[in-house]
Amino acid sequence: MEATEQQARLAALEEENRKLRSINAALIERVESSASRRDDSYAAFQHSVVLAEQVRERTDALNQAMAELKASNRLLSDARLRAETAHQHLIDAIESISDAFVLFDRDQRIVLFNSRFKSFWARTRARIGAGTRLSEIRRLADSTGLIVEEHRGSDDNVLYRLHDGRWVQVSERPTREGGLVILYTDITEVKQSETARREQAIAQKSRLLQRAVDNLSQGVAMVSAEGILELWNHRFLELCGLAPVEAHRTFAGVMSDSELPLLTPDTRDANGRPIREMEQRLYNGRVLEVRTHPLPTGGFVNTFTDITERYRHAEALAESERWIRLITDHVPALIAYLSADLVYEFTNKVYEEWYRWPRGSMLGQSLREVHSEEHWLRLEPYVERALNGESLSFEVTETNHNGQERCMLRSYVPNRLANGEVVGIFVLIRDITERRRTAEALHQAYQNLEQRVRERTTELTALNSQLRREIDERAQMELRLREAKFEAEKANLSKTKFLAAVSHDLLQPLNAARLFTSALLEQRSQACNLALVRNVSNSLEDVENLLGTLVDISKLDAGVIKPDIASFAVGELLDNLAVEYRQIAASEGLQLDFVPSSALVRSDLQLLARILRNLLSNAIRYTPQGRILLGCRRRRQSLWIEVWDTGVGIPRDKLGEIFQEFKRGEVVREKQDRGLGLGLAIVEKIARMLGHRIHVSSELGKGSLFAVEVPLARRVPRQKPERSEPEAVLERLNGARIWVLDNDAAICAGMRTLLEGWGCQVTTALSEEDLARQVENFHADADLLIADYHLDNGCNGVDAVATINARRSTPLPALMITANYSNELKQQMRELGHTLMHKPVRPMKLKTAMSHLLER
Repeated sequence: MEATEQQARLAALEEENRKLRSINAALIERVESSASRRDDSYAAFQHSVVLAEQVRERTDALNQAMAELKASNRLLSDARLRAETAHQHLIDAIESISDAFVLFDRDQRIVLFNSRFKSFWARTRARIGAGTRLSEIRRLADSTGLIVEEHRGSDDNVLYRLHDGRWVQVSERPTREGGLVILYTDITEVKQSETARREQAIAQKSRLLQRAVDNLSQGVAMVSAEGILELWNHRFLELCGLAPVEAHRTFAGVMSDSELPLLTPDTRDANGRPIREMEQRLYNGRVLEVRTHPLPTGGFVNTFTDITERYRHAEALAESERWIRLITDHVPALIAYLSADLVYEFTNKVYEEWYRWPRGSMLGQSLREVHSEEHWLRLEPYVERALNGESLSFEVTETNHNGQERCMLRSYVPNRLANGEVVGIFVLIRDITERRRTAEALHQAYQNLEQRVRERTTELTALNSQLRREIDERAQMELRLREAKFEAEKANLSKTKFLAAVSHDLLQPLNAARLFTSALLEQRSQACNLALVRNVSNSLEDVENLLGTLVDISKLDAGVIKPDIASFAVGELLDNLAVEYRQIAASEGLQLDFVPSSALVRSDLQLLARILRNLLSNAIRYTPQGRILLGCRRRRQSLWIEVWDTGVGIPRDKLGEIFQEFKRGEVVREKQDRGLGLGLAIVEKIARMLGHRIHVSSELGKGSLFAVEVPLARRVPRQKPERSEPEAVLERLNGARIWVLDNDAAICAGMRTLLEGWGCQVTTALSEEDLARQVENFHADADLLIADYHLDNGCNGVDAVATINARRSTPLPALMITANYSNELKQQMRELGHTLMHKPVRPMKLKTAMSHLLER
């Protein structure tokens, strides 16, 4: 500081000396230029002498100052030498620091820095030196790309990642003069070590997570916020039917290769509500449950669960319950089941109608709540006895909905577990009013019998003579009656034999269904329930087949069925039969081959189909292994529709007996149903009615051939519609909007369950008015209308379809279902363009018919 003051003082003295010299020169010039003025010469000289004296004094002072300045310069040089030495020591100390160092003054300009700081800028064009401002350094760091990434720590330190991959920690400290000291510490090795440890830990966690996910029974897929599939297991690929996928693929791209729809947290339904889970039926029959779970950090996790068995179990239970309810609803008795807490768990339709409760609303209600207090007090003693394990029956007088008193016979049967515990009560109530009245009438008649006998004895005595005269006439009449009876018995012989044969077979499946149903109520294991439900279904199917056979043989013998002969393309019939029986043959381990035909024939389509179905069923029944062949041959003016098999064959001497009733072949499979021996008898009766001939040939141990000869037609055939494969049929039904109109609630429920299982959107209604309320007075969008022909209040399905289509801009195709086999109805349906299907409806035929209508 002293040297600086001396320098400033010396500069001021030199400036003052310069000014005095300028003044002196000006005065001398002035004196010389004014020589003409003689009078003032002495005064000017005197003035100049004074000025010269002043200049001398000032010069002495200047010399003295110069001497002092020289002394100060010597001191300043010594101080500068010491300062330079100290500065060099400071530079050496800064250079020895392992960190980059830089010092800024109070104006944020660089005063000092070491070589490590300078090395940061070696690969850039930036020029950093003394005097460079801190703001300029920060600007250069951004513009040159020196700093790639910045992180601010919790201790006010800042971490920078440089362009060459190094990491630097910056520490700032202010100086007492207001400057700033900044240290740049290279922590690259620390960061690399920390990154390696972190990556190792993450990799270990990823391996553990992958192992855990791979061992899950569910399919799992984790998707990042950018939609990239980051984590998945083999179960996910298996359930979705995907091949191994590469990493870093988008989830949407991966799912595009699967038949499953894409489900994310952003998926919405038609009403805009988010969809978090859904069930999807695959073409191979499996059912998957897909759930999506959003992650808090972005992205989501999807889980895929195979619920096929659970779905099939639920369907089987629902079907079993529907059949049980369908059977009990048509039994003319009140049937219910009460739990041990006296809560209704099952009631049939008759029970609910008797006590005037809406359908299904009694379930979950207590017995005390359903009946009045007086009625409950009468029932309570019997209920207690039933809960104690006693089976009992008793009579109670009740009033029906018409206000009439009826005598009801109540039967309580306890439901016991294996350990004897009573867990519920079966309730059976029958109306025995007429029986009681009959008993009273018989009692009254017995009391009056003697009086009436006496009165009638007198009358009989008078009539005795008349009767003798009539005896001869009656003897003649009896002889004629015996002859008529012999003819009637002869004509009814086949019916008697049939009823005798079918009685046991009909009671067997009904009895089995009853046993399976009782066992189902007692079993608690789901696996057992599934087996029992399957047995109940098989037994009921046997009953349906037996009843169908009974109806067919009765109608044929009674002449109720009249053939409806028309020309049609046989190819469409054979296509449908091939699709239907190919699945049945495959279930028995057989192969069914089919040769298409474009021929046009004249026959009754439905009756010809029944002949071919019986022939195909027989071929499958008596073929233990090998294949079945369905095809046609043209022979002159007729077409032979042939069914070949590689079965057990028929002995040559038995070929004439196979078309007789109750002739059955030997069982070729274990646990096979032998049938009634009426299939070929029905074939022969229908063929005779249609005027078709049946041809048969067989070789024992090698197989058989059955052929029906049908006359060819001559008109131009219609274009044959393309046959729908099962996958195409399901795809066509998926999402179809179907309206079902039937006056039976159970049929509506069954149709809804069946059609929704095929992916349809179903609306069911019990009447035309009910349907109008649900579908905006028939203006809602729809694809197909299924209607029962016989409706309530004298209405029929044909009029209902006409009313519905009259209110629509585009008429709906209609499928009419009925048990009416009349030719008049067939002709009416043909003229109206509706499709007709007879009851009982088979799912495969229904699916095919709906597919054709939707395709049109």
